[in-house]
Amino acid sequence: MLVLRDISTLQNHLKNLKNNNKIIGFVPTMGALHNGHLSLVKKSISQNDLTVVSIFINPTQFNNIDDLKTYPSDIDMDLKLLRLISDKIIVFNPEPNELYSGDIKLEKFNFNGLDRHMEGEFRGNHFMGVATVVSKLFSFIKADKVYFGEKDFQQLRIIENLIEEKKFKIELIRCETIRSEDGLALSSRNNKLNFSSKKIATNLFKALNFAKKKIHILSTEEIKQKVSENLSNFKEIKLEYFVIADEKNLKPAKYKQTEKYRAFIAAYVSGVRLIDNIKLY
Repeated sequence: MLVLRDISTLQNHLKNLKNNNKIIGFVPTMGALHNGHLSLVKKSISQNDLTVVSIFINPTQFNNIDDLKTYPSDIDMDLKLLRLISDKIIVFNPEPNELYSGDIKLEKFNFNGLDRHMEGEFRGNHFMGVATVVSKLFSFIKADKVYFGEKDFQQLRIIENLIEEKKFKIELIRCETIRSEDGLALSSRNNKLNFSSKKIATNLFKALNFAKKKIHILSTEEIKQKVSENLSNFKEIKLEYFVIADEKNLKPAKYKQTEKYRAFIAAYVSGVRLIDNIKLY
């Protein structure tokens, strides 16, 4: 397994592979790898000749400097986990100045309204930061396929839009959310929760399942009200938003007009911000 830290070395290596008609898969991550990330890597390995995994905590997508400073990081453990999967992985682990050429700033993108609600409403320029780094990675890795998990579904849709707008020649593969046995979506931020808080956090998934069961019975506003009332019973949970939105344009739905809706939730559990979503029908 190769671990590379500069763009030129990575590009030269990938160019040789491309010249030999090798199909390249790409899994972008911020490290603190868990089984959710590893499922993406395994899928890429099964569908491509070689897989590139980037491990980079991107500073431009954090609105809170304390969140950036405390974001979990363990590169040695990440590399150990990847080696257990395959030796046909290239890990790209650059320093911020390598990716941003010493000028760490946002680029501007048109997301066609996909960033207007939910995470976009509460996290400022978060998606501009995501698109900035992903655009850079796409431009010099030039992979054939890229793998994103549905847990960050709004991010996934924005990257699909980015690919279309910028005409990147890459196929985005959607991958199902990986959950623990009790339904909690796997996340790097879960490492900040103790055992008790993780149990309480499963109520976010229960809220999503409630919406799925009641979507044909109750109005979207009734579902939102009942979810809010139920979660208010837990002092450890501070609900930020619960939204039922059109899966394609991500606009909140007041009336059920299409057949493709998702329920989205964001909440602080014991001070740790978690997000999740589920397809309703």
